[in-house]
Amino acid sequence: MPSDIAIAQAARLRRITDLAQDRLGIPDEHLVPYGHHKAKLSLKYIESLQGRPDGKLILVTAISPTPAGEGKTTTTVGLGDALNHIGRKTIVALREPSLGPVFGMKGGAAGGGYAQVVPMEDINLHFTGDFSAIALANNLLAAALDNHMHHGNALGIDARRITWKRVMDMNDRALRDITVGLGGPGNGFPRQDGFDIVVASEVMAIFCLATSLADLKERLGNIVVAYTREKTPVRARDLKVHGAMTVLLKDALQPNLVQTLENNPAILHGGPFANIAHGCNSVLATKTALKLADYVVTEAGFGADLGAEKFVDIKCRKSGLRPDAAVLVATIRALKYHGGVDLKALNTEDLPALERGLANLERHVHNVTQRYGLPCVVSINHFSADTEAEHALLRERVGRMGVPVLTARHWAEGGAGAVDVAREVVRLCDQPSRFRFVYEDADTLWEKLRKVATEIYGAEDIDATQAVREQIRQLQLGGYGHYPVCVAKTQYSFSTDPQRRGAPVGHVLDIREVRLAAGAEFIVMVCGDIMTMPGLPKQPSAEVIDLADDGQVVGLF
Repeated sequence: MPSDIAIAQAARLRRITDLAQDRLGIPDEHLVPYGHHKAKLSLKYIESLQGRPDGKLILVTAISPTPAGEGKTTTTVGLGDALNHIGRKTIVALREPSLGPVFGMKGGAAGGGYAQVVPMEDINLHFTGDFSAIALANNLLAAALDNHMHHGNALGIDARRITWKRVMDMNDRALRDITVGLGGPGNGFPRQDGFDIVVASEVMAIFCLATSLADLKERLGNIVVAYTREKTPVRARDLKVHGAMTVLLKDALQPNLVQTLENNPAILHGGPFANIAHGCNSVLATKTALKLADYVVTEAGFGADLGAEKFVDIKCRKSGLRPDAAVLVATIRALKYHGGVDLKALNTEDLPALERGLANLERHVHNVTQRYGLPCVVSINHFSADTEAEHALLRERVGRMGVPVLTARHWAEGGAGAVDVAREVVRLCDQPSRFRFVYEDADTLWEKLRKVATEIYGAEDIDATQAVREQIRQLQLGGYGHYPVCVAKTQYSFSTDPQRRGAPVGHVLDIREVRLAAGAEFIVMVCGDIMTMPGLPKQPSAEVIDLADDGQVVGLF
């Protein structure tokens, strides 16, 4: 089978203006084209949709990710195509890829095989410049903060209590901890600083939760960047740059319209990671899609313990969105990996290992159906090495939980390969939902994290140093106790140890660091050894990405 990029480059794309008019009824004047195959939707047009009824919202999530791959984005795209295939007007709403993993470990992130969003090269690279705008807005605030300190520090900022970091959209471990301001009085005051990746920026979180330019500006102004010696918070509006930050983001806030390989509409907008941020595409994009289609398929980052929990407890809580059904993605290969099988042996039938690994899937199913209260179907991405005995065991075990298990072949067959899943999703969307949050607004910050840890991760308890406990207590007393919590931890395990596969129990979630995101209105709890500025692997994907003599991009996958 051809590579993902070869399939994408061979696709016959429709002009985005024609697609928008024919499929969604969007007039040309409400589109801002970026070439022939991608465009932004004007905010004025989005405002005009408010009186329309909403379609059904389908959340695609997954088991804990493994090096074997699960195919969550591929399933989201394939399911969207399949729903259109059976006559249901459907839009997929996805996050934009970050250049960090594109040039790092994953390569491309626009789906795979015959279930992709296109133009694949553009989407995976600079796209429409949204991430660059977010980085610029973030770094303008950082520059304004240091400039204020240099010119007399009228706000009385304590240089030891500056919390705002610079960002870039690339994995660069050397920038995690740096010293700025060296070189004498003309360069400001020396202090310890560091970079995060763009997707971990609070500006990204705000961008994905804002509902309008006015809301965006208000949230940006609320960002706490530092504290005075009296521990009074200093906000972006105190530095008087939140208006300029909004100017940098005004075009980026318009959602991006592209298409799938089967010429079905897709909206891509925003892209926080779920292991270090809240892991969902923008509220604006999801709500717009719901006004334009009868069904919207969206995804949350990584597994159902991270992305889906934050989708529920942060995005839905803040926006009023309520999913009608969930699709939980897994593969036989990944489940055997959770059962202890080495990567090199995953193509060999191993029923005992599969049975051990099923504990991971079963916990995720339990969380989705019992903790989040969503009707659910398990979608198994088919691999040629899968055996019927393995699929039978999977159907029998998950069937005990009253959840259907269906095999999907959209990677090889496009939308036609996921029709069974699409029909089941339509059925589930008509079932009564018992949707609920994991915790209540009135719970304390400590109790919120304990509920996530014990009820979703299977942990015995949570723990923190006395200094971190005091920080959480001060945030509670400071009026932030009603905020949701956003856990930053490894995506590879329910625990904070990425080597603990399956469904570990009895572990303790250790809170290493706490960050206030006052503009996004949540509290980031950093647990374990997770980094908000990742590093490149020994052999990064950048080594195989290249430009051929004919001008074609190669090496994205």
